[in-house]
Amino acid sequence: MKKSERATFIIKVLENYYPETPIPLDHNDHFTLLVAVLLSAQCTDERVNTVTPILFKKAKNASEMSILSEDDIYKIIKPCGLGPKKSKAIKKLSEILVKQYNSIVPSDIKKLEQLPGVGHKTASVVISQGFGVPAFPVDTHIHRLAQRWGLSKGKNVVQTEKDLKKIFPKDKWNKLHLQIIFWGREFCSARACFGLNCEICKGCYPKRVSRFVHNQP
Repeated sequence: MKKSERATFIIKVLENYYPETPIPLDHNDHFTLLVAVLLSAQCTDERVNTVTPILFKKAKNASEMSILSEDDIYKIIKPCGLGPKKSKAIKKLSEILVKQYNSIVPSDIKKLEQLPGVGHKTASVVISQGFGVPAFPVDTHIHRLAQRWGLSKGKNVVQTEKDLKKIFPKDKWNKLHLQIIFWGREFCSARACFGLNCEICKGCYPKRVSRFVHNQP
């Protein structure tokens, strides 16, 4: 099966299983989405969704968040992990949004990446899920799946993102990002399948008999 054929097969399977792709992080607007995505780093969406209602009740926008102290934020978001680093970033980015952007989250990925605590992946998630701008956020799990499915030989998430953008139509990037996440969590987890068990892995490589070895990012 050629790479283009695998891509077509993958889209067909994912569309069958996940015709709808609700955003897994609860939010009300661009600002609350940005904060939720930042909090989700090395933390489950479920845990973030238990923390953010408490945080947003205290400060629901950049102006209100900028007034809180780092300690106030930290006490609430501590269960998400990396509390000191994340609370500092949330405080600082809120101040910048107030001063430089009239409390409005920019839709430009380069401007987002300049905010404290907002890397390329976080910015990509915000513009794709919040603004509908085509992007293909790649985390370590999507990186592994892309390798298992023969879509990329990239040794890091940067190269894998470039490869996926070349393979899949631009108008499908935003939905595919979420579909692949959902599939990975349900059928092809990081510490299971290993390219042998799920429908997509078996469909792409029916003759594979040994565990797939990943190029780690």
